[in-house]
Amino acid sequence: MSQNFSKSIDSYQKAQQFIPGGVNSPVRAFKAVGGQPVFMEKGEGAFLYDIDGNRYVDYLGGWGSLILGHRHPRVILALEETLNKGTSFGTPTELETALAKEIVAAVPSIEMVRLVNSGTEATMSALRLARGYTGRNKIIKFEGCYHGHADYLLVKAGSGALTLGMPTSAGISPNIIAETIVVPYNDLTALNEVFTREGENIAAVIIEPVAGNMGVILPQPGFLEGLRELTRRFGALLIFDEVITGFRLAYGGAQEIYGIEPDLTCLGKIIGGGLPVGAYGGKRQIMEQVAPVGPVYQAGTLAGNPLAVAAGLATLRTLKQPGIYDDLVRKTKYIVSNLTCLIQEAEAEITINYIGSMVTIFFTPIKVKDYQTACHSDTEKYARFFHRMLAQGIYLPPSQFETCFISLSHTEEQISQTIEAFKKAIAFTGT
Repeated sequence: MSQNFSKSIDSYQKAQQFIPGGVNSPVRAFKAVGGQPVFMEKGEGAFLYDIDGNRYVDYLGGWGSLILGHRHPRVILALEETLNKGTSFGTPTELETALAKEIVAAVPSIEMVRLVNSGTEATMSALRLARGYTGRNKIIKFEGCYHGHADYLLVKAGSGALTLGMPTSAGISPNIIAETIVVPYNDLTALNEVFTREGENIAAVIIEPVAGNMGVILPQPGFLEGLRELTRRFGALLIFDEVITGFRLAYGGAQEIYGIEPDLTCLGKIIGGGLPVGAYGGKRQIMEQVAPVGPVYQAGTLAGNPLAVAAGLATLRTLKQPGIYDDLVRKTKYIVSNLTCLIQEAEAEITINYIGSMVTIFFTPIKVKDYQTACHSDTEKYARFFHRMLAQGIYLPPSQFETCFISLSHTEEQISQTIEAFKKAIAFTGT
C-alpha cells in the first residue's frame, strides 16, 4: 500500500506551534512508536480516513468508545434529533434520567449514578466519595492501572504514562501521593499484607477488574474474589474502574462476567457513544452522600450534556439487541486464533492476551499477568510492527501498552485483511 502523509506532516508542524507536542493527549504523538502522528478526517464503520486520503481498518476505536463503529446510523440519528433542540442547557433533562435508568438496569452493583464529563472525573469523584463515606484517607491502586490524571492516581500508572516511561508526573506534591498505596496487580499476598498493616486507614481500593491500560491483563482466578473479601473485612470500599470494560465485555461489564459486585463503579467511553462522558455509581446509601443530598461535593457545567447522553442512549439500546456480544466474541476469537497460528508458524516471540472484544499483542514470549511482565515487552519491535501494519492500512494503538478494540462494524473481509497484514508485518519486524 503506497501512502502519502504530506498533509499530516504539515498539520503536525502547525499544531506544535499552538498545542504542547501538537496533540491534546500524549499517546497520540507517536512518541512510543516513532514517526509523526496521522491526522484523521473522518470515520465510517470500521474505517478511518486521514487528511491525505489514506484509509485504515481501525482497531483504536476511539480508545474503546466506538463499540458500534464510526457514525453508526442510530447514533447519528439521535445526535441530529438532539442537536435540533440545542447543545447544552445547564438544567436537568429527561434524557439524563433515561441514561441513568439504563445504566442502573444494566450494571449489577449500581443503584444510583451521577454523570460527569470524563473517566478522570468519574474516578476522582468516586474516590472523594469513598473518603467522605468512610472517614478515611488512604487508597490502594495497582501497578500499571491507569485511572485518569488526578494527582494521587499518577503513581506507577499505565496508559500514556507507561508509554512515555513516566510512572509518575512532575508537578505532584509528595504529600498528595503519600496517601496512595501501590500494590502489584494479581498479587493477593501483597494486598493482604497492606491491609494487615493499614486496614483501618484505607478508604478504598480502586482497580480495573480487567486491566486495559498496560495492555489487556486478566485477573487471575480468585484475585477479584479475594479483593472483595478483604475490602469487606476491613470496611474499605471496592471501586471498579470500568471506564474501558463497562458495556464492552458484557452489558453489565466485567462485574457481570466475574460475578463480583463492587461498592462503586466508574464508567465512561461507551456510555457516551463517542462523545465526552463519564459516570460513577453504586449503592444508594453511598451515592446519597453526594451533593446536593449529602456533604460530598461534585459538580460540572456540562455534566449530562444532551448530545453525549443521546449518543450514549442510542449506543446502549443497540447493544441490548440479542446476540450482540456473541458476535463481538466470535470476531475476536477468530482473529486471535488466526494470529496465534501465524505466531507459531513464524516462531515469533509474541503473546496475545484477550477477553471479549479487547486484544493486546505483546512482543514478549512470556505470559503477561501484571505490570512487571508487561514491561518485558520489546517496545522497539512493537514500533516496527505498528508501522508495518500502518503501511498496509491497519490502524493499531500507537503504544505497546494499549488495547486493540473489535467493533460490531468490523467485517469478515476487514478481519481477513488484518490477518494477512499481520503475517507480512511479523515477517519484517525482526521477531
